[in-house]
Amino acid sequence: MVAHSPNQLLASLSANVFAAIKPHLKAAELTHGAILAEAGSEIQRVYFPHSGVISLVVELDLGDMIETAMVGRDGVFNASSALDGKVSLNKAIVQLAGMASVIAVDRFRKIAGEFESFRAVVIHHEQVLFAESQQSAACNASHSVEARMCRWLLRMRDLAGSNDLMLTQEFLAQMLGVRRPSVSLVANTLQKAGLVKYRRGNIHLLDVDGLREASCECYVAVKAHYERLLSA
Repeated sequence: MVAHSPNQLLASLSANVFAAIKPHLKAAELTHGAILAEAGSEIQRVYFPHSGVISLVVELDLGDMIETAMVGRDGVFNASSALDGKVSLNKAIVQLAGMASVIAVDRFRKIAGEFESFRAVVIHHEQVLFAESQQSAACNASHSVEARMCRWLLRMRDLAGSNDLMLTQEFLAQMLGVRRPSVSLVANTLQKAGLVKYRRGNIHLLDVDGLREASCECYVAVKAHYERLLSA
């Protein structure tokens, strides 16, 4: 195993696979709010985030968006599209700024074809991403806005590696698929309970254990999927 990349999926690769992919990786900035792909659009690059978080979202006719999954430093974006074709399956927005390693689609596909172990990791990751999307759908249908927000903040914390999250309530409402007043109400409730401290554009997590208690089981389920992926 190697540990020469901030991206945990890349760091989990065997030395020979990492040596094959490393020369083709280039650094790219992930700018908050940037749209990396539209559903049905042709893709050019595969992203391995180091920091920052990419949201995969569904956009509805009325203009509303809801997040189905997050991709951060334990994953990769556009991998399945790169293997099977060049069309993105999701709209992808950078929800938290950071950096990523990127690789051209054709080169990514070539390396996946040469190394069965790398292809297996990619396929396993896409299964995990699909499971996360299913978990998100169940969560949105069954759990309270408070539990969902706690789950979302904890997942963001894991990917960002920080208790300070640069987020607006407007963006959080979009990702959770709820109205801004609902987010404001829950944020105030969490702040009064001493779990978070909120000021415009920033949420600081004060009590991570308390957030875990207030969260639904979906946070633990998604976390376990990624832990199994990286330990395989």
